[in-house]
Amino acid sequence: MKRSILTAIAASLLFTTAASAADLAARPYTKAPPPVVAVYDWTGFYIGGHLGGAWTNEQWINTANTTAFGDLSPGQGFSQRGSGVFGGGQIGYNWQVNNFVLGLEGTISGMGNKGTVVNTVFGAGLDDVFSWRTDWMATVVGRAGVAFNNNLFYVKGGYAGVNNKLSVSDTVGATGSGSQTTWHNGWTVGAGWEYGITRNWIVGVEYDYAAFQTKSYQLAGAAAPAVYTFDVKPKDIQSVVARLSYKFGGPVVAKY
Repeated sequence: MKRSILTAIAASLLFTTAASAADLAARPYTKAPPPVVAVYDWTGFYIGGHLGGAWTNEQWINTANTTAFGDLSPGQGFSQRGSGVFGGGQIGYNWQVNNFVLGLEGTISGMGNKGTVVNTVFGAGLDDVFSWRTDWMATVVGRAGVAFNNNLFYVKGGYAGVNNKLSVSDTVGATGSGSQTTWHNGWTVGAGWEYGITRNWIVGVEYDYAAFQTKSYQLAGAAAPAVYTFDVKPKDIQSVVARLSYKFGGPVVAKY
């Protein structure tokens, strides 16, 4: 009898253990949550600076000369290419929709593009000395690009204006001098790449091409009312710059 009771107890314990193991095996498996991927957000205002180099093609053609010191006649003139350091600031705003980024930006830049030409081609005296410079430029452009997370590839285009000066001096024989500084309106196009190194700091590189209108300059100076008149044109300005910008706000967006 005692033996039967012990056998029954052992069988009961064995059944209970097997049932518990079956219950454990039947527990549902909880799947780990998907990883969170940080997506860079280009939307927001930004301000920054740029620095690089620029090249100007300057052209001036005489259209009228009634002075005693001027050596050029209508139709005669020169062109010259000058280069220098180019740098300034930018401010703008970007809107991002999916992978597309649209923006509006304004820049102002100073430059050291200038040159000097001694006239050894036209006139009797061959002693006119022409000097020119383009010293600062402003732009207002639209931008459109495609973003790949922290990378933005974009093109731009819009208004450009440049401050330009041309002067002449003759110190041999009939002497005289004159100069004029004028603002030239034009247009610009460009392309660039930017990289968001943090949620706020952006670095990049950019190439731009700008072309400008022709303006009339009067270089007779003290010889007025005599005229020494030129059609002057900064034919184009090309620049390559490195950029650094600070973007306000714009937290990193979580994407699952």
